[in-house]
Amino acid sequence: MSTNADERRVLEAVPTGLFIGGTWRAAANGATAKVEDPATGEVLTEVADAAPSDGMDALAAAHSAQPTIAALPPRQRSEILYRAYELLHERADDLALLMTMEMGKPVAEARGEVVYASEFLRWFAEEAVRIDGGYQVAPNGQTRFLTIRQPVGVCVFVTPWNFPLAMGTRKIAPAIAAGCASIIKPAPQTPLTMLAFAQVLADAGLPDGALNVINATDAGGVMEPIIRDGRARKISFTGSTPVGKKLLAQASEKVLRTSLELGGNASFIVLDDADVDAAVEGAMIAKMRNMGEACTAANRFYVQRGVAEEFTAKLAERMGGLKVGRGTEDGVNVGPLIDAKGRDKVTDLVADAVANGASVAIGGQAQDGPGYFYPPTVLTDVPANSRLNHEEIFGPVAPITVVDTEQQALDAANSTEFGLVNYVYTREINRALRIAENLESGMIGLNTGLVSNPAAPFGGVKESGLGREGGRVGIDEFLETKYVAIGYSG
Repeated sequence: MSTNADERRVLEAVPTGLFIGGTWRAAANGATAKVEDPATGEVLTEVADAAPSDGMDALAAAHSAQPTIAALPPRQRSEILYRAYELLHERADDLALLMTMEMGKPVAEARGEVVYASEFLRWFAEEAVRIDGGYQVAPNGQTRFLTIRQPVGVCVFVTPWNFPLAMGTRKIAPAIAAGCASIIKPAPQTPLTMLAFAQVLADAGLPDGALNVINATDAGGVMEPIIRDGRARKISFTGSTPVGKKLLAQASEKVLRTSLELGGNASFIVLDDADVDAAVEGAMIAKMRNMGEACTAANRFYVQRGVAEEFTAKLAERMGGLKVGRGTEDGVNVGPLIDAKGRDKVTDLVADAVANGASVAIGGQAQDGPGYFYPPTVLTDVPANSRLNHEEIFGPVAPITVVDTEQQALDAANSTEFGLVNYVYTREINRALRIAENLESGMIGLNTGLVSNPAAPFGGVKESGLGREGGRVGIDEFLETKYVAIGYSG
């Protein structure tokens, strides 16, 4: 458990300015924005709130730094990333506490995010020295083909509040590995973790201007001019589908390379031959990681009738045993939701489902008092037309629908415009392969509730996004392939 002294020390150590060209500075207009503790509703601190001119300064700094970072030998870029990896581990306790204070997740889970985030640094430190090219004889033998892989150029990153460190390292690490300068705008609810990470990269030796951090409550006013300018050549966004569509339209004007990780509506399918205990364990991970505030969170549970009663009872028992409270307190499993808007949305979605005939197995009522808490909740007999079957819940609510057949579960899982991830529990290999191949999503958790891994490609299909992050293909998003035709007379 942390003390007030620990929290004050950690807060006082975090830079609160804009990080532009390797320098911490105030916003051009002197504006600041409050950062709130979602467990208490109290203000933690204030950070600089960028104006559009600050955004353009960040773009100029990144553009000026682009030749420098592109010219760094791959081994040097790799060593910067590896030093940052080591520094994250050295500062893990402070970073975890900072993340808990501004975002709400329990400290133990925040420590897990620091480890997860650091693995992107280590993975892409290794990939930096493996960027390859090629040499080929033309089919007619008269020329030679040389292919060169080069950095795409200045990148613009926009990250969400739910994983304030990992969503940044997942983008920044491959950019550095590829030799790209970048600008990142963290979510206004959780800027502190990214500001602390910017200091980590500076301490690791990243050249000035190779990373610029701009906090901005007027996201559109600050980011749109950067995107439409033309000096940036790539945008990577993690967030909601409506915002992603707007950014995609803006990026089209200058034909920017675009990566989008957007909304999800994951199904969690439990077939009648599943190991029910394993399915419950996987459901707890897929549903309750980050209080359910994750794009990969299980959103809809489709359970075959033969195991539905057992699965529901065991899941409700596990959910009911979780301790809710401020994430800095001992034994807490479930912290607050990010803000009043997030809590109110969950409240409305549950009320809509109950009004349409769903039953509450456990939970279902928002807590009184300070902070934005909502209890772990299990709903049964959830009608297909309930809003929470069509909207991301982003909260600790598991809506269960009983199905009779495998095909019914598959059809229900695919009946959404989203396609990020789905989860399936079954012990029969042919059934597992059949349903995995027919689910319309970029990722499948087969007998596991955790799919995220820096060494694996992360991304979705349909309106869940474009491109992949992580894995061997993750660095490809930051590289262009140049072809050189060589005349040959040998």
